[in-house]
Amino acid sequence: MSLTLAILMLVGMWLSVAAAMLWGVLRIVRRHSHHHSLPPQGLVKPQVGHRVRRQVEAH
Repeated sequence: MSLTLAILMLVGMWLSVAAAMLWGVLRIVRRHSHHHSLPPQGLVKPQVGHRVRRQVEAH
């Protein structure tokens, strides 16, 4: 195996790993992204004094 072929294989493997990691990150982001839209018209607002469950946003 020549040095050129070894370097090309190394770069190719690096690109395939980088593409797989990017695909995984984009998949997770798409799963956790929330569409911010207006609430439905028939939605009842919680009464004062009741606890509202919300997702924790730590970041």
